[in-house]
Amino acid sequence: MASDPTEKRAILYGLGAVALWSTVATAFNISLEFVSPLVLVTIASATSWLFLAAILVMTGEFGALFRIPSRELLRLFLLGLVNPALYYFLLFGAYARLPAQEAMAINYSWGLVLPLLAVPLLGQALRARDVYAALVSYAGVFVIATRGDVWGFRLSDPIGVALALASTLLWALYWIGNARVRTPPVQGLFLGFTAATLLLAALSVTRGVLSDLPWQGLVGGLYVGLFEMGLAFIFWLKAMRLTQNTARISTLIFLSPPLSLILIWSILGETILTSTLVGLTLILGGLALQHAGKTQEIQSDASDTALSSANTD
Repeated sequence: MASDPTEKRAILYGLGAVALWSTVATAFNISLEFVSPLVLVTIASATSWLFLAAILVMTGEFGALFRIPSRELLRLFLLGLVNPALYYFLLFGAYARLPAQEAMAINYSWGLVLPLLAVPLLGQALRARDVYAALVSYAGVFVIATRGDVWGFRLSDPIGVALALASTLLWALYWIGNARVRTPPVQGLFLGFTAATLLLAALSVTRGVLSDLPWQGLVGGLYVGLFEMGLAFIFWLKAMRLTQNTARISTLIFLSPPLSLILIWSILGETILTSTLVGLTLILGGLALQHAGKTQEIQSDASDTALSSANTD
């Protein structure tokens, strides 16, 4: 129940995560005016790595890292090269080419990629609901990518759109890869960020892109690393652990896109296009359709469990 103090804390943590995530599209756009995608992802990854290290030290979990099996370490290092290294590099590339409203909206379609990839990679069954949800959401992506000129089939920026869609693919692959991880989340993230930060730092130093770094780009990278990659995840993790109603907490994520659009309009001064609003509505509609199916499954499983318990009493 929402009146439960623990449930209230879960909701507050969830809202905190959503509030932080709502700012990042604006932060990405501003930061990329001063630095390249490689520089931004390098600074952000290093910042989040330090933040996660501090969390592990404060909670006394740092020593547990040395007891993780070598095969698990390798898996976590490889996952770190997918996210944050390659995922954010492509995502920032999309933000560098597209208006923030378009990159942000397209990025939310990653939730549709996950169940589709889970079919061949995890052997899960493909539900008709997932297919319908994907068709609705990708219709929204097409509306945004063409800026409403759906019959002309002309993409506003083919490379930018391709980068945004590729980032959704990587994000889904990252979470599918995490399905086999047994390491606690913060420890796993820290090890992934260790691999990513080492690679990104080596690339940045080799290419000499960290010299004469504008302070605006540095602040932007620190903000993204601390809040988008670090603190927001901790808040969301706490919310999911505290709640007795995972479905209710997960619906809070639907608040983030409209909040992001408000910030993009008010801070960046972007005129919010009708095509963005229509496309985002379709994307969120597809996600809601998919989410409704999962909620019904959770409720059905709970009912089956209750009936089973009653029958054994």
